[in-house]
Amino acid sequence: MGLTDKLPGGGSAKTTGGMFGPGSPTFLTSKVDALINWGRLNSLWPMPFGTACCAIEMMASAASNYDLARFGMERMSFSPRQADVLICAGRVPYKLAPVLRRIWDQMPQPKWAISMGACASSGGVFDVYSMVQGIDTIIPVDVYIPGCPPRPEGLIYGLMMIQEKIRQESLTKHFEHRAEDPALVARPRASEIEVVGLTGPFGNSTQQDKLSTGVVVTPDAPADDLLS
Repeated sequence: MGLTDKLPGGGSAKTTGGMFGPGSPTFLTSKVDALINWGRLNSLWPMPFGTACCAIEMMASAASNYDLARFGMERMSFSPRQADVLICAGRVPYKLAPVLRRIWDQMPQPKWAISMGACASSGGVFDVYSMVQGIDTIIPVDVYIPGCPPRPEGLIYGLMMIQEKIRQESLTKHFEHRAEDPALVARPRASEIEVVGLTGPFGNSTQQDKLSTGVVVTPDAPADDLLS
């Protein structure tokens, strides 16, 4: 196709007409935001960070039954410098937390993070001293996927939510979207009210203050009260 084919009216080339048939427009107009976001959301390269059973479901999402490649995400990158979506699938102990943070820091902008499963999102059933109670205390999380473990459909839906988030971004707010406050590193992104809602009274946390019977206990309560 030569230059004359792109001119109004089709020029003098053998192929006449526009892009959608004779007499149709020979050019399209759009916004830079829409074009860049379209390229980003259709070429996401996941960085798999699987530590437990959620990783098996993440692997299944790339198999033939679910075919994650439909979204342009079939290239699982095991190099953080060539990835833009971190998928943390599984529990993260405190000894592994610095590794997760280092991988996130090595990923170039723009980048997004998915917390897959209850263990990555809130510690899950591992309400113990050695387990990170939510990776949002280490890295900023864009999408939380509930489940223990969530099915591959859940991961695919989470990735679709990432795509929708990218679709609504604007280059005029690039620094706002990409900014990471050093003062917030290793601190929860949730507000105090949200933390209370997530942690008690029967939630997964070390701040539980009620027994299954509904009795409120205090740190100085005798042991026999805790067994009532």
